[in-house]
Amino acid sequence: MPAADSAFDASALVQIEGVLERITYANEDTGYTVARVATERSGPDLLTVIGPLLGAQVGESLRLKGWWGSHPKYGKQFRVHSYTTVLPATIQGIRRYLGSGLIKGIGPMMAHRMVEHFGVDILEVIATDPKRLIEVHGLGPKRTKLIADAWEEQKAIKEVMVFLQSVGVSTSLAVRIYKTYGDTAIDTVRREPYQLTDVWGIGFKTADTIAQAVGIPHDSPERIKAGLQYTLSQAADNGHCYLPEPNLITEATKILEVDRVLIGPCLQQLVADEGVIHEQVPANTGGGTVPAVYLVPFHRAERSLAGTLLGLLHTQIDRLDAFAQVDWDRAFEWLRSRTGQDLAEEQAEAVKLALTRKVAVLTGGPGCGKSFTVRSVVELARAKNARVVLAAPTGRAAKRLAELTGHDASTVHRLLELQPGGDPRYDRDNPFDADLVVIDEASMLDLILANKLIKAVPPGAHLLLVGDVDQLPSVGAGEVLRDVLAADTIPRVRLTKIFRQAQQSGIVVNAHRVNTGIAPQFEGFRDIYWFTCEPPEDSDLNPGEETAKLVVDIVARRIPAKFRLNPRRDVQVLAPMHRGPAGAGNLNTMLQEALTPHRDDLAERRYGGRVFRVGDKVTQLRNNYDKGAAGVFNGTLGVVTAISATDQTLTVRTDEDEEIDYDFAELDELGHAYAVTIHRSQGSEYPAVVLPLTMSSWMMLQRNLLYTGITRAKTLLILVGSRKALAAAVRTPGAGRRHTALTHRLQSR
Repeated sequence: MPAADSAFDASALVQIEGVLERITYANEDTGYTVARVATERSGPDLLTVIGPLLGAQVGESLRLKGWWGSHPKYGKQFRVHSYTTVLPATIQGIRRYLGSGLIKGIGPMMAHRMVEHFGVDILEVIATDPKRLIEVHGLGPKRTKLIADAWEEQKAIKEVMVFLQSVGVSTSLAVRIYKTYGDTAIDTVRREPYQLTDVWGIGFKTADTIAQAVGIPHDSPERIKAGLQYTLSQAADNGHCYLPEPNLITEATKILEVDRVLIGPCLQQLVADEGVIHEQVPANTGGGTVPAVYLVPFHRAERSLAGTLLGLLHTQIDRLDAFAQVDWDRAFEWLRSRTGQDLAEEQAEAVKLALTRKVAVLTGGPGCGKSFTVRSVVELARAKNARVVLAAPTGRAAKRLAELTGHDASTVHRLLELQPGGDPRYDRDNPFDADLVVIDEASMLDLILANKLIKAVPPGAHLLLVGDVDQLPSVGAGEVLRDVLAADTIPRVRLTKIFRQAQQSGIVVNAHRVNTGIAPQFEGFRDIYWFTCEPPEDSDLNPGEETAKLVVDIVARRIPAKFRLNPRRDVQVLAPMHRGPAGAGNLNTMLQEALTPHRDDLAERRYGGRVFRVGDKVTQLRNNYDKGAAGVFNGTLGVVTAISATDQTLTVRTDEDEEIDYDFAELDELGHAYAVTIHRSQGSEYPAVVLPLTMSSWMMLQRNLLYTGITRAKTLLILVGSRKALAAAVRTPGAGRRHTALTHRLQSR
């Protein structure tokens, strides 16, 4: 384990042993932990230990090396320098160890029975003769095998950890590495350390630290090529499909800390080996071209998406050819009899476009009638017995689309029926059975997902992409909706008229004001409020901390009292950033304490620096194609409904009403969602939104971010914080264009 303090006297280290009883604080980033340990000498009192204990689990027996110290407030403490886990030797220790949930299939009651039957020999029985476990009442062959397999896995993981910890790998990452590579984990680390970036949660910097620990030279071509690919991967995480070659070399030089002249030859070798793609594309600004360097999947997806869209647009087949000769006056009269509403001129144009052109885009802000236009398109298509497929990137958006149209809608991922590994069931060779495909919230579509989706649209079917192009672009690489709208080859309609009813909404009116760079107006509306939180300049109070306290009070007390809304189900806090005193991370800690505090009768499980409790609001942090009926995806929201120490599982009911089980070792895939960043809220709509704005998040205070946050609120929006921060967000245009070439590819064929 890494040292708790780089300056220590090795001769002063002492060793103690004890059972980890409780973790009171853990920082996931640094590993620093405050815990309570029971030792033979501590008796009924627990000893406080501090230091790098991340990865140790409650119930484990630990051998701790460190030194004694004293805190002026908390008293005697043991400062940990390093630790190892050991098997307990006493009846009480063994019972506590087995009943802690560390071994799958054993809970507290079963642990008691096993120790009662075998005494101190129980651990030896599990390790060498597990078939004898059936002697214990309640243990049959199936459960006995489960326990034996879990024990062997724990043993194998511990062996791998001994090696990995010697090269600076934390316990949690060691488990992931073992799960990925199994018995070849140690060999992979020694021979191909940069391959570890395939493991979720391990980036180049971690792999680089391991590589240097196993002897890879700082200036080796292997390291430089891995660093170049990492730089492109980081750019993709920031939304770019490629980097101009000069930008790539500059960024890689900073990351690798090597001489710039070493990078060019390694880049050439990567291009020759087809590890990256090099191509001239038009510059975003100023005309001319730039030498673009792509990771292979993004280059393939961009070319494929452009070709597929143009192929759909120009095919001679037309599955909705009945609309080529339709009497539109009669069609719209029939539609009015169905809906009780007339279409505005812009809406009518959009309906005609969607039903007569095989690819079309519909965009516009809130209150401009996108939803009614989509409903009209679907009504007319179904009147001609067309097979209609509706989808949206998130579960909430898909539910809203289904309610709007009265027609089934699904998430894009479920529509594609992505298989384990991420390959879709539906593709160019096996397209959807559809005449009309409508994709709502298309601003959320990143390049990779959009390519998979569009390839599954059959030739002759009509594709309608619907979204608000002024919102934040997708979390993933690309800005597909913006790029498609920028291509003159693709038919489009932009709705601009705000309807009279929408003009009564402070949420709608102020969304449009912010989008045009005008400060919000809070007077005269019942659905939008502003709470100023600005301590005096001579105050010792931190503005971010005070804003966070006010947000918690508004969510937990004021909104439920005034509006009768459920603070967990109906209220969503949206923060510009994850970090900071008023960021989503800290707000989640505070909101969890206010809404789902620790109770002795409430099951909970700690993972790293987080503790999960039954009732917690959570979100999925990465795509996992192996879970659920058709995978579970980044941004999916849910509620923790059960935690089983015996089965080592935590169960989440998602907002798509699916029960998903997570092994305790998989809890790094989940984060709390009482507060989420505005980026993660895309495609979702909430009854009430609380939006903190402080200068501590000044880097993210941009117009399209604020606009996106405002438009997530359905009936109530509360902004809290600094007027200076609000003004900064309104006047600051969004970040510059991403590096993409989709528009160019759509116009050059």
